Amino acid sequence: MADIENLRKRSVGAIQVNDPHGRRRTIDVAELHEADLALAEQFGYHPVFKREFGYLSSFSFAVSISGLFATIVTTFSFPLNAGGSSSAVWSWLISGAGCMCIACSVAELVSAYPTCGGLYYTISRLTPREWVPSISWVVGWLNLLGQVAGVASSEYGSAQILLAAVSMGSGFTYSPTKEQTVGLMAALTVLCGFVNSLPTSWMEKMTKSYVIFHVIILVSCSIALLVKTQNKNTASYVFTDTTNDSGWLPIGWSFLFGFLSVSWTMTDYDATAHITEEIREPEIKAPWAISMAMAFTYIGGFLFNIVLCYCMGDPADILLTDLGQPVAQIFYNSLGAAGGVVFTVCALIILQFVCFTAMQALGRTVFAFSRDRLVPFSHVWTIVNPVTGTPLYAVWISVFWCIAINLIGLGSVTAIEGVFGVTAIALDWSYIVPIFCKMVFGRFEPGPWNMGRVGYFVNAWACVWTLFVSIIFIMPTALPVAPDTMNYAVVYLAGILVFALFWWFVRGKNFYTGPIVQASMDGSDTPGQVLDNKEGSGSEEGGKY
Repeated sequence: MADIENLRKRSVGAIQVNDPHGRRRTIDVAELHEADLALAEQFGYHPVFKREFGYLSSFSFAVSISGLFATIVTTFSFPLNAGGSSSAVWSWLISGAGCMCIACSVAELVSAYPTCGGLYYTISRLTPREWVPSISWVVGWLNLLGQVAGVASSEYGSAQILLAAVSMGSGFTYSPTKEQTVGLMAALTVLCGFVNSLPTSWMEKMTKSYVIFHVIILVSCSIALLVKTQNKNTASYVFTDTTNDSGWLPIGWSFLFGFLSVSWTMTDYDATAHITEEIREPEIKAPWAISMAMAFTYIGGFLFNIVLCYCMGDPADILLTDLGQPVAQIFYNSLGAAGGVVFTVCALIILQFVCFTAMQALGRTVFAFSRDRLVPFSHVWTIVNPVTGTPLYAVWISVFWCIAINLIGLGSVTAIEGVFGVTAIALDWSYIVPIFCKMVFGRFEPGPWNMGRVGYFVNAWACVWTLFVSIIFIMPTALPVAPDTMNYAVVYLAGILVFALFWWFVRGKNFYTGPIVQASMDGSDTPGQVLDNKEGSGSEEGGKY
């Protein structure tokens, strides 16, 4: 804060902006909020979003990204198929530790560089100038793929959970089809788009109460299952049972596929980074929210998986359920139809909050990348609606692609599992590339939230761990390999990298130099220009969108 006060006392230039009424004016940096002042001076632009998020709402937002209760409901089948009960339990303890290293490494970078560009932006600060365009281009496209896949897979899971509740309520006389699942997914994604078209203040109010609801449901469901389940599995079974239904040998290798449930739940760490320009004191509150939310997810996920393994009965029975959701079948078996429907619907509500917040982060990401002209038609996606103060076009192009990637479910349900897998791969690689650059080039200047000397070792393990699990996540999860057992994650990953390479040679190499500097008033939808800036615009367009 002392540095910020020093900036107020000396001339650092002015920012020329268009206000909400269309008048062009020049403002002194002393007029800005402290966080906005830091952005204007250090990073070269004034954000266009209102700062509505405090400690509770930032923490709640970060927790909602993981959606612990609902995401375990959605992905519990992965470890069960891979290695049985022991895989479900120990995968969380082992893989969760690696994920925590990634989360803390991300939080450290977010504290140092709190912009809505997230870790993509940090490349411009962590690498030599000649490397910035190529590295940030790849990181940006990987992050975009991961976020689109994350929202898409969450919405598909929401549709499955809702239809499972309907089937349960009908006494199992109704069985959902894949066409109905995809159709419902599209409707839920459109609903998510409408919610994200609301002003930021509405999103902040909705998000603030989420974490309380989530904790209540998680605790009450765990207690209800432990009390109502008549024939629980033994402790020996829960912690040591290994059942290999994948066909892979040895079973130790199959066991590792259970890591996907953890990595899909404990990812999108930088979603909070993408709303830092909507958080008060983001250099402190954003990394605090990321680290605390992931710690809550890590501990809570480990304990909830133990509860499910005690209460699930024979895993073969729940894996073959007509509901399509093994955990929903556990709810029904232990709590009856009424209790099963209630907690399945609660899982739906929580997963929808995941989608609401993830879509908010995705929309801000599209805005930030368009601001730097990373994506086609970038001048459209940077328009901020003057009424809501949100980038509506960026939100709705995100809705379109989330629906589009899930349409593959009409042809192959197996291909949808690849969407889950590529989420973890693409997002984690978009994180560890900046982390690796931080370690190698020595340009990192820590923010107020940092890990000190321990940080280097945490960063190193985050990189090693991501490389290790990425090999697992692109492998087919069942043998023999056939079209209905193939892991399509590698197809999605190759597709986005090929497109990114194509777009680089068609357009990117001609103008893209990394993050662009510009400024704009809160709520305005017209680009501004930074005057007397030390860094320069980094582009021949001088800071225009």
